[in-house]
Amino acid sequence: GAAFEEVRTRFAPSPTGNLHVGGARTALFNWLYARKMGGKFILRVEDTDQERSTRESEEAVLRDLRWLGVTWDEGPEVGGAYGPYRQSERAQIYQDYAKQLVEAGHAYPCFCTDEELAAMKARAEEEGRPPVYSGKWATASAEEVQEMLDQGIPHTYRFRVPQDRVITVPDIVRGEVSWNTNTLGDFVLIRSNGLPVYNFCVAVDDALMKVSHVLRAEEHLPNTLRQALVYEALGFRMPTFGHMSLILAPDKSKLSKRHGATSVGEFEREGYLREALVNYLSLLGWNDGSEQEIYSVDELVESFSLDRITKSGAVFDKVKLNWMNGEHLHSMEEGQVKAGV
Repeated sequence: GAAFEEVRTRFAPSPTGNLHVGGARTALFNWLYARKMGGKFILRVEDTDQERSTRESEEAVLRDLRWLGVTWDEGPEVGGAYGPYRQSERAQIYQDYAKQLVEAGHAYPCFCTDEELAAMKARAEEEGRPPVYSGKWATASAEEVQEMLDQGIPHTYRFRVPQDRVITVPDIVRGEVSWNTNTLGDFVLIRSNGLPVYNFCVAVDDALMKVSHVLRAEEHLPNTLRQALVYEALGFRMPTFGHMSLILAPDKSKLSKRHGATSVGEFEREGYLREALVNYLSLLGWNDGSEQEIYSVDELVESFSLDRITKSGAVFDKVKLNWMNGEHLHSMEEGQVKAGV
């Protein structure tokens, strides 16, 4: 497709807890690239999980990003031309696009009950098949569907996945990634309570917000197939994808709370310098090919590039962070001495 007019990146946290170093690094890489390219950095709040999402958590995440100096050009509290920027405020948009998919034959209402779906799944397991949807609503006649709709029977909307196709998505970190659509099965777009499913929201939002580069953690890689199919069915232009490797603990397991401080707020409370944490996080899974280790924020913006994001997992090493914090502290003190503070 045609190139995007400008670089537009985004960070899309779910407000279900604190901002952890993994999320902070994702935000930072997106922000650095947008700044480097003179583009826009968008903050979008993915709060469709109503049980777990809280406004307190959203405020904490925004506060931590601001402390890091990761400022957004569009999003909550600043607005922008492509809002609203909270998924909970975009319900009608998702409904409209689901209807558009139904009209085009890419989706259909599904009236299967939870019991029927559970039985289908059990049968597939017994027969050693993948648990893909095999219900009748994929092929039901217009009359059958209308009859159920007239009775007001609750229903989901399912995406009609094309069979026997290989979808290939170029990934700037991993190279080309391919999936066979037969592994997928017709997936739900909108739940029976009217709430949209994550992969549908993300594809619609990224397209409508004109996001040019989707840079995110590798755990989202499996989601990309569903999102690519939604893009294609709606005639949206695909962004450039880049899936970054996980941040690991020193023992090479996934970094978690049991390894000590992992949230940005904790580091702030422990007295770390913002500049040091930004410097450290930027070098987790990226380098500019030089031996340099201490960078100012301006130097990071200057030298950042997508083709230097590394494929292997990066180890979070607190000893290194402490050393880096000391270096930043030292150069700040020298600067203050020179300035006569």
